[in-house]
Amino acid sequence: MQEIPINTVTSPNVILELIYRLKVKDVMTTDLVTATKETSLREIQHIMRERQVTGLPIVMGKRLIGIVSMDDIIQALDKGYINEKAQDHMTRNLIVLEDDMPVSFAINYFDRFSYHRFPVLNKHKELVGMITNRDITSTLLVEINREIEELERRTSSSSMSDEMNGEIHTYSIMKNDFENAGFASTEIKKRLKKAGVMPHIIRRAAIASYELEMNLVVHSDGGELIAEYTPQTLQITARDSGPGIPNVDEAMTAGWSTASEWIRSLGFGAGMGLPNVKSVADEFAIESDMNGTTVCCSIKLQSDEEK
Repeated sequence: MQEIPINTVTSPNVILELIYRLKVKDVMTTDLVTATKETSLREIQHIMRERQVTGLPIVMGKRLIGIVSMDDIIQALDKGYINEKAQDHMTRNLIVLEDDMPVSFAINYFDRFSYHRFPVLNKHKELVGMITNRDITSTLLVEINREIEELERRTSSSSMSDEMNGEIHTYSIMKNDFENAGFASTEIKKRLKKAGVMPHIIRRAAIASYELEMNLVVHSDGGELIAEYTPQTLQITARDSGPGIPNVDEAMTAGWSTASEWIRSLGFGAGMGLPNVKSVADEFAIESDMNGTTVCCSIKLQSDEEK
C-alpha cells in the first residue's frame, strides 16, 4: 500500500495546520456504491471493474455489515467460489472512522493498519462515506492551493490593528468533547487572519492553541482556553481544575503521556502536545498541582524586521 507522505508531527506547518482543521467528512468520498449480502461475488467483481474501486461496502439498509475487497475477489476466483454470495466471504471485522473525527485520525489509521480504505460512519452509525489515502492527499493539495491564493491577495503589511488592543476571548472546553475539538483554535486563527498577521506567525499560533485545546479535551476534567490580544502579542492560556500533572518535567518530555488506551486508539496521546507548544511559543510557562494546571504561552505578532 502506498503510504501517505505526511504525518502529524514532522510535516511542514502548513500541512499540520490543515490536518488539525479538516474533518474526515471534509475529505471522504460520499458518492458510494454498495452491495447487499445477497449480491454475488461475480457481480461485485463487475461493479468494481466498472466503478474502478478496489473495495465494496456491504450494507443492510444504511448499516454497514461488511466489506468485499479486491483480495477477496482474487481469492474467490482462485478457489472457484466467485458465484457465491457476499455474506459468505465478506470481511466482518471492520475498522471504521467517524465523520466528525479530525483528518489526523485517518492519517494515523493509515499508518497503523495495512488497509487501502476505511468506511466512515455518522453519529447514528450509518455509512456515509469511504476514505482513502488519495482522498486525503488530493484534498490537502486543493486546500494548500487555496491558502496560496489567499496569501497572494493579502498585502505584505502585517501589523496588528489597534482594535485588537486588550481584546480577550474565552472558550469553555469540555472533557472528551471531540466533536467540538478544534473550535477555539480555529477562531483564534480566523481573528489573526482578519487582523492581517503574517501566515507563518498564524501557523505557530494555530499549533499552540490547538495543542492546548486538545490537552484540555483529552487530559483534564475540562477548563477554558483564553486568548488575549495586543498589537504586539497573542497570549494563550489553558486553565483547568484538575486532575493535575504528577511530574511536569516528564510531561515536557517528547513522547511521555498518561493517555489511556482508548485515547491512544483515537489517535491522540502521543505525548507531543506540550513540547509542540513550547517549540512554537516565544514565551512558555506551566504550573500544575492537584487542583489543576495552567499553561501560558506568548507569541509575538510582529517579526523583528516589521517593528
